[in-house]
Formats: sequence, structure tokens, C-alpha cells
Amino acid sequence: SSDPYCIVKIDDEAIIRTATVWKTLSPFWGEEYELQLQPGFHSISIYVMDEDALSRDDIIGKVCITRDMLAEHPKGYSGWMSLSEVDPDEEVQGEIHLRVQVLGSQGSRRLRCSVLEARDLARKDRNGASDPFVRLRYNGKTQESTVSVVKKSCYPRWNETFEFELAEPAGEKLCVEVWDWDLVGRNDFLGKVVFSIQGLEAAGQEEGWFRLWPDKSKPTEHDLGSLQLQVKLRDETVLPSHCYQPLVQLLCQEVKSGCQDGQVHLVTLLDETTTAECRQEVAISLVKLFLGQGLVKEFLDLLFELELAKPCEPNTLFRSNSLASKSMESFLKVTGMPYLHFVLGPTISRVFEEKKYVELDPGKVEIKDVGCSGLHRVQTEAEVIEQSRQHLQSYLGELLDAIVRSAPACPPLIRAAFRQLFQRVGERFPQHQHAKFVAVTSFLCLRFFSPAVMTPKLFQLRDAHADARTSRTLLLLAKAIQLVGNMEPAAGRAKETWLSPLLPALQQGTARMRDFITRLVGTEEDKGEEEGEGRPLGPPPAVVKEGLLLVHKTRGKGPLLAAAAGKKLHFCLTGEALGFGKSPSRIGAIALGDILAAEKVEEKSFGSSHVMQVVYTAPGGQQETAYLQCKCVNELNQWLSALRKVCGNNPRVLRSYHPGVFRGDKWSCCHQRDRTGLGCDRTRHGVTLQDWSDPLDPTVEAQRLFHHLQGVTGGCGVSVSLPCPADAPLPEGLSRLFAVLGDLESCHRRAEPPEPPAPALLQLQT
Repeated sequence: SSDPYCIVKIDDEAIIRTATVWKTLSPFWGEEYELQLQPGFHSISIYVMDEDALSRDDIIGKVCITRDMLAEHPKGYSGWMSLSEVDPDEEVQGEIHLRVQVLGSQGSRRLRCSVLEARDLARKDRNGASDPFVRLRYNGKTQESTVSVVKKSCYPRWNETFEFELAEPAGEKLCVEVWDWDLVGRNDFLGKVVFSIQGLEAAGQEEGWFRLWPDKSKPTEHDLGSLQLQVKLRDETVLPSHCYQPLVQLLCQEVKSGCQDGQVHLVTLLDETTTAECRQEVAISLVKLFLGQGLVKEFLDLLFELELAKPCEPNTLFRSNSLASKSMESFLKVTGMPYLHFVLGPTISRVFEEKKYVELDPGKVEIKDVGCSGLHRVQTEAEVIEQSRQHLQSYLGELLDAIVRSAPACPPLIRAAFRQLFQRVGERFPQHQHAKFVAVTSFLCLRFFSPAVMTPKLFQLRDAHADARTSRTLLLLAKAIQLVGNMEPAAGRAKETWLSPLLPALQQGTARMRDFITRLVGTEEDKGEEEGEGRPLGPPPAVVKEGLLLVHKTRGKGPLLAAAAGKKLHFCLTGEALGFGKSPSRIGAIALGDILAAEKVEEKSFGSSHVMQVVYTAPGGQQETAYLQCKCVNELNQWLSALRKVCGNNPRVLRSYHPGVFRGDKWSCCHQRDRTGLGCDRTRHGVTLQDWSDPLDPTVEAQRLFHHLQGVTGGCGVSVSLPCPADAPLPEGLSRLFAVLGDLESCHRRAEPPEPPAPALLQLQT
């Protein structure tokens, strides 16, 4: 078997590492990521790796998805893709800066190519760099810069010119190849650019940065398996915020006006015309939009009212994936993740640390030897089940204790939403007062607590997936929480009779859950009395990211470097500064306005690929760079993403940087000798990971809703069914919506850039 995990690369830069699934050839990850990319990215590559504790991890295969492939699937690609073999000649990256000219007159013409520099080349040598040189081919002739091999650099500068006699007719192609020179063995291919000469004759000269392409793909000789994935590219133009104000105001007005008899509500239109595939996405956008407008409580209450107006049974309330259910689920994740971690964190950590064997199903019980040396005996099935019941009941009791005590710690906005839901259901089913408790637990337990217990990694409760034994314990614990949330544990036992040993604990848990819900949705006066109990009410401290990082020793005199170079410090990033200290208590800080860049560092600089650099302005005004070691690629990119988000509006951010370190008298990346000179690579401020803790961006959410409403109102051929005669005038709300969407479409047409002129020099991929 293998121990597979995946590395996700954007244009050959590692962004994500999934968890390892141990000892299997059919792994399931179930991990979901959302990234914001640079506008000009080219491809997404997913490498399936086999983790090895004693040697370098093996590459099983890869899947490569180009931007053009994603453009062919505007609704996203979903399916199985065959893994291809990883060919060293295919593993290229980076760009090369060229100037190509046609010189001379008819009959005596020359083709001149100036090879200036390259950046971000692939690392082919063990030292984490390459020794690049260039080779040019034209009309059967070859020239190469064997005397200009740039040692130990992925950012070489050649400034070398090559000339060829121009063939007549000039139908040949010019091929510029980059190679890694090796003293022993075969040189490694680093990529190539192929040009057509015909367009160049008219232009005379072309200069720019050109992406390096791999050699021609080689067919895979044997089956390496397949990878199932879902990928969706959202490539949209977001207009200035004032363009979306009419749409936002219209939606807010609809929410404020509430449900009115005989009126087609825009929220109803959204609910009825949203497909199951995009309902979660629409729900998230609506929740974030109304959170930013301070109307999320009113929005959810309107959804509850519209949902309860439909024919429904008290025992099936909010069990479907309607817009109301998805919106409430999204609302809990956006506003309640710190609360979730506070409640579940200790119990989840205990389950992972103890690794107890827990099994109640007689068909799955494993009998094993017990006892001390020389006194072995075989446990009976009844003994194993009883021992499992005790373990599971202990975990369940601890978790219920945490839930019951958590009412004061629950964010006030969540409590207010549940209070509205509780009252609405009680009014709708006055003869079934039990239904209002089930309505609350159907969200809190079945859609929030239970999924997080079952898969804690997907809710950021753990860094890795559980092993098989722990996973089974978590599944049984999640099932127990579901039964408590159903408020009728006997009904669950009827489906799975082997849960009967847990029934007394479930019945006691149901009574405790009922008392907890009563306190959670208590009146404002009750809520005020609870403020002195447990954790205080209110949002948690505004900490964006925190953790231990190693500070590498380098030349510099900034406050961070002077604090503890060569030691580990505790870093805490807030909305104001990057603080650091030997413990969570801060001894120093860098204001966000002084942070100029947060970027990765070349592997060869410190012997690790998980080092980032923070470029900042020291109190004396000089520019300093701190090099911070992370433990893995995920932590590295999480820190980079967090720093880029909080510093995104800093007008002093750098546009270029040095991926290496200044040692001796030159930069290790490009060998420049000017310590304060311009960097040799572009900064990547726009590449970030999206998560639930991101600050609200109403402009982006409004654009996403506009894109969806375009399809609803006919932009994508979707017909809208209205409960009114065909010849009757449109309701006022709908007519206003059509007018607002029409204005937004006009704004988008005006904002579209003109078609670029056809390039004189044609770049070819072969």
C-alpha cells in the first residue's frame, strides 16, 4: 500500500498540502480550499505523493489543469482525471526576458536575440538551485552560452546577444531553451520558448518576459490511478463599490419590508431559482452581504418566515437543503467558528490523544487479548462493548458539559438568530412545542457540532485527518450528538439497535440539551444575568494568526532581529501590528503600515522550503528583512496569506523582492551586489487563501450575487415562473430588480478593456 497525500501547485509553486491518508491505495481526503490567484496564472497541478519516513517522498503521479481547460467549464469541472507520470522535462517553471530583432536590408538580414535574464526557474540541484545556461536553435544551427553558466541561481542574468543569418524565406522558428548545467551526468531541461519569425519581420523588434514551456509530453506507459476532484474558476471583474449600491439597497429594502401577502419576494425568487449546486455559494454571499449591512438577523428571520409559510411537518423542519437551511448553516460557520473551537476543542484533542478502541456494533467488534504477561485471556464481546460504552459515554458527557456551560460564550448574534427561530416555530406549531427545540438543535447539533466532530480537520480543529480507530470513535460520538440533537434518542435506537447501551446517557443528554436551548434563547433580561457566568459575552480578541516561528540569524538591526535571532518566538498578527515575544506576552511589534512585503524564500538560502521573509521599515527608517521558519508548507502559506490580507491596503508595499538572502557581498538569488537594489522577482500580494475568518468584502459579495441574478433573470437562459397572469405587469420589486441588473450590465460593458492588438511575435507551445 501507500501513504498518499497531495501537493497543490499554482504555476509550479506549492500552495497546499493535504493530510496523509495512511496505508491505502484508495484514499479519501474531502478537503476544500478557496484561493485568490494572480490574474495571469497559467495552470493548477496536483501531485499525488507517497509519504516515507526514512527517505524522500515518492511521486505517484500528477494531474495538470490549465486555465484554458477551466475556461471551457464555466460551472466548474467535476470528475475523475487519470494521473500522468512526472517527467523531469515537463517540470519547468519561470519566465525569461528576451529582446528579438530583425536587422539589415533585403538580401543581408540577421536575426538577433538578446537573452537578458530569467526568474523563478525550476530547482534541479540538491542545493535547492540550478546552474542555468541558454541554448538557441534556428535554421539547423545551435548556439549556447556555455561560458555564461550562472552558478547556483534560479534568477540568472546573462545579458548576452546571439545572431543568426536570416533564412530566405524566413519560415523557420527560433527556439530559446534554458538548461541546468551539471558537471557529472545529463544536463537538466528547464524550459523553452518557441517564436515564429514571420510576425517579427513586420514589427522589427519584440521585447518582454515570456513564460517557459515544457518539452513535448510523453505518453504514460502504465496506469497510475485516478484522482477525483472538483475545480471551479471564478474569473470576474469587480466594479467600484458605488456601482453595486442600487442592488445592495434593493436587497436591504426587501429584507426590511419583510414578508407581505400577495407580493413576489426577491428572496423567494432566489430560493426557487437557485439550483442545489450553487445554493451554498449564494447563501454564503447573502449572509456575508447582510452581515456587512447589519441586517443578517432580519435576513435570517425573513427566511424562517418564508420557510414556515410552506406546507411542512414539525418533525421535518429545516431538514432539506433549502436556502434558509444553507444560509443558517453558512451563518454559523462565518460567525461561530471561534465558539465551535471553544466548545469542541478539548474533547476532540482528548479523543485524538487517547486513541481508545470504541465499538458498539457487534458485527464490527474486534476481540483481543488482555491482561499482563503470562495471564493473557480473550475479552468477550460483551466486555468489549461495555468498555466501549464507558469510553463513549465519558466523551459524550464531557462534550455535553462543554455545550451546556457555553451559553454565555455563544456570540450574541447567534443567540439572537436562534431566539428568532425558536419563537417563529413556536408560533407556527403551537400544539407541538417540542418542535421549536428540534428546530434549534437541527442547526446547532446536526449541521454544526456533529459534522465538526466527525471531520475535525475540515473545521480547522486538527491539522490532520484521524486514523481509522480515532475516526470510528469520532463517528460514533458524532452519531450520539445527532441523536441528542434529534431530541428523541429512542427513534435513533430503533434504526440501530446496537446503540441501546448508550440510551440512558442519550436520554439524560436530551434533557440537558433542552435546558441548554432554553437558556440559549432566553430573553434579553436572562441574557444580561448570564454575562457574569463562564466566559464573557462578545467577540473574541481580533487575532488574525498566531504561533511559534524560528527567527533565522541574518545581517540586520531591526527590532525583530535584535529580539531573538536564531530562536523561536511567539508571533501574533492582529489588525494593527505583528507582535512577537518569547511567550504570548508581547515584547515588540511591527506596525502593519511598516510591513512592505511577505514572500517565500528560496530553499537553498536556509536549507528549507518553508521559510518566509517579512520586509519592513525599522524605526530608523532603514529597510530590514526578517526570515521566519515555518513547520510545513500549509503553515507557511497561511502566514503569508494572513500578512498579505492585513497589509493589502498599504500604499508602500513593494512590487519586487529578492527570494534569496544577502550573504557576503551579493544576493544568493540573482548575485546582485547592491543590497538595496530592486528585487529580481515580482511580489505576490494577490495570492491568498480564503477562509471563514476573512474580513467582509461587500463589493465582492454583491458582484457574486449580481452574477447569479443574471442567470436567474434570463442571462443564462433560466426562465422565472411568476405567480401572476402572463399579461399582468411585473411586480414593483421585480421591475426594479431588472432595472438595477440592466444598469450593472451596462457598467460591466463600459469597464471591459478593449481587445488587444494582435501580437507581431507569435509565441508557440509545442
